[in-house]
Amino acid sequence: MGLIKAAISSAKTTLADQWLEYFYCDSLSDDVLVKKASKRVDAGSNTKGSPDVITNGSGIAVNEGQAMLIVEDGKVVDFTVEPGRFIWDSSSEPSLFDNGWQGLKDSFKTFGKRFTMGGTAGKDQRVYFINLKEIFDNKFGSATPMAYNDPTYRAIYIRYFGSYTFKIKDPIVFYTNISGNISDVYTKADLMEQCDAEFVNALDEALAKCSDEGFQFNDLPKRQREIAKFMNDTLDEEWRERRGMEIEAVAISKVTPDDESRKRIETIDDAIMLSDSRVAAGRLAGAQANAMENAASNEAGAFTGFLGMGMANAAGGQGANMYSGMQQQEDNPFFMKKEPASSKPTWTCACGAVNSGNFCSECGKPKPQEEGWTCACGAVNSGNFCSECGKPKPTKGFVCSNEACGYTSDENMKFCPECGSPNKNK
Repeated sequence: MGLIKAAISSAKTTLADQWLEYFYCDSLSDDVLVKKASKRVDAGSNTKGSPDVITNGSGIAVNEGQAMLIVEDGKVVDFTVEPGRFIWDSSSEPSLFDNGWQGLKDSFKTFGKRFTMGGTAGKDQRVYFINLKEIFDNKFGSATPMAYNDPTYRAIYIRYFGSYTFKIKDPIVFYTNISGNISDVYTKADLMEQCDAEFVNALDEALAKCSDEGFQFNDLPKRQREIAKFMNDTLDEEWRERRGMEIEAVAISKVTPDDESRKRIETIDDAIMLSDSRVAAGRLAGAQANAMENAASNEAGAFTGFLGMGMANAAGGQGANMYSGMQQQEDNPFFMKKEPASSKPTWTCACGAVNSGNFCSECGKPKPQEEGWTCACGAVNSGNFCSECGKPKPTKGFVCSNEACGYTSDENMKFCPECGSPNKNK
């Protein structure tokens, strides 16, 4: 028992334009997830047939955004997710028009059946249309404040509100595990009470992952894609495998801390702001201005008010001076933190530039080589004694270049009389 595309069959049969029965479903709204097709019978045919038997050669029209299932005695015997016109042929194998959707044929093998009944109709045959469009306007919100570990404010409690969308990705799984044989329609209201509770529980877990990633609580509305990915990972087994559904998008419209957390946040924000000496000095100046206004309007007289203000100024003057001193230090270049001096030795070029590298940064001249003398052991020294063997610096005369020989003499000669090596001092 299978479906045949009407365009292909029209050249081989006269039933393409003269269907005895015609199954059709109008556009499905967001509130309707599954709807049983209505049978439209030609006026000249038998109108007393069973409404749950599909006559061989009947036509079925499938709209965009719909999946169509042929169900016999509660089992799915064929399906299509392709839009178009189809003919029901009770003598053919299931055609399974999946339109490239992954997993539908595997689901059919699991939940459907792949045998014919010798061309005879079953006891109960129905046509169901399933909504494959994105289902919008599914609102959610936290009934009680949720603990959130904020990177700035630490442990706080927040409430969140928003909406999400989902799609039916596997209509066979959805029909088999959720809607089943319905007499008319299966609506979103029949499903969402349970799904909303599961969604909020999964969202709590997703927000905990956002906390682990270091997202601040007031940045959560900007992290819609990350949250949607977390949600799909969390609900993968619950919704995809058991219900054939997936989360498409999550929109958090509002995140608010509870009253106690709000007070704590405001206190921490004030402390952060007052750590800036400019802000602290400005706040103190504003408080002094308010004190002057209140003193002038004191009920006991302006003199009493200003006397009290003077005492307050004396007590707070030390703090004002401290903020003023901090400000002066911040603005004074002499109090600026100095960069540590380089530990690399410097040298002065003939052009007057001071350098630490091997070439002058101004004129490019190489660093002048230090004058020294070479000992018989091969070490180059600048002092009066060799830093390696301790031999004294020869004033004049001969130093053999052969370290194995080591011959020296006060006489100036070109070659060693012992081994014939040249003079190192030359």
